[in-house]
Amino acid sequence: MAKKIGLHVGGRRFDVDVEEEFAVYLEKKMAKDFNIDGNNDLKLLLQAYVRKTYELYTIDEKIDEITKKIDIL
Repeated sequence: MAKKIGLHVGGRRFDVDVEEEFAVYLEKKMAKDFNIDGNNDLKLLLQAYVRKTYELYTIDEKIDEITKKIDIL
């Protein structure tokens, strides 16, 4: 079942529909990065994007390290 998650950015509300199980996780993560009850400026949105992209980068690096170790075995 889908759940609607909303966020105000630049004075506009944006809603996305996500699966309910993911919605719980997403709401917790968004609460750390954004003002859930108020408006968020574009700079804050960009900063959150860069933080999340860096997290993905470090995860990819770790996966590559593990894959190389497995390939050696």
